[in-house]
Amino acid sequence: MISDLGAKAPKYQRIADELRREIKDGIYRPGERLPAEAALLERFRLVFPGLSLQTLRNAIGVLRGEGLVEARHGVGTFVAQSRRLQRRSRFRYGRARNDHQLLTTHLRHEITEVGRVSPPERIVLLAALEPGTEMLVRRRTLFDRETGKPQELGASYLPLSFAEGSLLEAPEVVPKALFLCVEDLSGKRYAHARDHWQWRMPSTAEAEALQISPSRGVLHLVHVARAADHTLLEVSESVWPADCIEIIDEYELPEGPEDLRGLSDV
Repeated sequence: MISDLGAKAPKYQRIADELRREIKDGIYRPGERLPAEAALLERFRLVFPGLSLQTLRNAIGVLRGEGLVEARHGVGTFVAQSRRLQRRSRFRYGRARNDHQLLTTHLRHEITEVGRVSPPERIVLLAALEPGTEMLVRRRTLFDRETGKPQELGASYLPLSFAEGSLLEAPEVVPKALFLCVEDLSGKRYAHARDHWQWRMPSTAEAEALQISPSRGVLHLVHVARAADHTLLEVSESVWPADCIEIIDEYELPEGPEDLRGLSDV
């Protein structure tokens, strides 16, 4: 029931993780009531003997804070009708390796363009590419399956050394996570990733594609992925309406001092 992925995490966090997964998998759908506290307590005591009601409530509180559920006084706790998309970068690859599915199976993928291009300047700079380098681009729009509303604009830039003449040149959704296809074709494994985040105003084309006002900000991510030998495997970018996504980063804090001057301004 509860995976070992977060085995070191507190009990309330692991319970929240399990309920979050079930909500995203559609076991509990928007507007649906979660089981009563007594039922949840009985269920999770099978994993955590002696689990207290307060610990369970702390787990539910995490989901409320994320906007996934909402409490209705005297009635119960319900899955929110609308919620922010969540990106937990550190866990995306491991999950996809386990289920061999797309990284965002809960959204409908539509490939809007496949072709050879010289990437834009921001991509060239962040990926340390030679100016004029030609790559294969796969552009996509991701839609909410229930409402049909666009949720994300994305693009992946892939080296021609392995993408040329492959299934990646077909304007179709790949059968599993794109990075798994890249690993099969390149013979290399994703080992290092660097994310660059930027808040900005949308371009006219982005506002139209996302069906948002031009005055509504967006979050723009450039994700650079390399193999252990530093070979570039993929540069992907994603654009979301800024108020529709939540970035969650979990990590261990160092116990002692570290000399990392110049690596963080805030």
